[in-house]
Amino acid sequence: MSNDIATIELHARAAIDAAGDPAALDAVRVALLGKTGQVTALLKSLGGMDAEARKSFGAAVNALKNTVAEAIEQRRAVLDAAALDARLAAERIDITLPARPAPRGTIHPLSRTIEELTALFGAMGFTVKDGPDIEDDWYSFGALNIPSHHPARAMMDTFYLKPSGRNRPMVLRPHTSTLQIRTMLEQKPPIRVIVPGRTYRSDHDATHSPMFHQCEGLVIDRGITLAHLKGCLVDFLRAYFEIPDLKARFRSSYFPFTEPSMEIDIAWDRKTGVIGAGSDWLEILGSGMVHPNVLANCGIDPREYQGFAFGMGVERITMLKHGIADLRSFYESDIRWLSHYGTSPLAPVTLHEGDA
Repeated sequence: MSNDIATIELHARAAIDAAGDPAALDAVRVALLGKTGQVTALLKSLGGMDAEARKSFGAAVNALKNTVAEAIEQRRAVLDAAALDARLAAERIDITLPARPAPRGTIHPLSRTIEELTALFGAMGFTVKDGPDIEDDWYSFGALNIPSHHPARAMMDTFYLKPSGRNRPMVLRPHTSTLQIRTMLEQKPPIRVIVPGRTYRSDHDATHSPMFHQCEGLVIDRGITLAHLKGCLVDFLRAYFEIPDLKARFRSSYFPFTEPSMEIDIAWDRKTGVIGAGSDWLEILGSGMVHPNVLANCGIDPREYQGFAFGMGVERITMLKHGIADLRSFYESDIRWLSHYGTSPLAPVTLHEGDA
């Protein structure tokens, strides 16, 4: 029996040393120490021996078992170390290579448009005005010559807030015209400001959002005429759309806070959607001479001062300039969309001056 144990140990060591990978080593372990392995078979044979033989032979078999198990673990450690060395060699990187550039964020197209508006009108001498998103009824409607029966006051258009104990109802401002009123109350003429900012109306579809952005402008001074309004806005449109000969049409309209009031259309091709081409017209913004009642409401004598005002949707002009079809895309935080339409934060705003 001792010869059997010595032979098994000899063959076991040879098989263990010959195992070239963890799978082969595991097969050797099962053949020796598994339920039907050679060493296990010797242990099972102890039951048929007498006490004296079982004692001596059992000690020898257990010693064989421990020797085989130890040899297997030693070989496993060697194989694991070799596998790790191979993996390190295969996954080695050159630390002398320059680092991969980190992904850069981009300026949101709406923020970029506001930067462009600020730069373009800034070149004309306008300053930027900012103010609260929550206003009272008088700043939003009353001071702007909007009577109580006007549709703009309807609940379906304007977000009214819960009563706060004040004499005037509070609303989320439906337009940035509220800042025109604040400017005329706080500042004496001459006035030349633009007011970009968020506005709120109860509407939501592919071309409307309950929260959107407007940019309005206001000029108040002595001797201001309709010619100043036309020259200012035509130059702006040509510069913004980068089309020096862009055709613009002034079409009479109605706004409670201006008189006369005009919509401004620009040339475009209805079939292709190309700005400045074709024989069709596209409405782009509203404008007009400030109504005398609005001037008087703000303590400005309409017999001494005149002015003009205009307003446009920031999303709308951005969509037209960049060919964006759906307004809702501006607020979905899609990284792919933002990367496509966004602008590098290092890119300066360039003024493309239109022809006078």
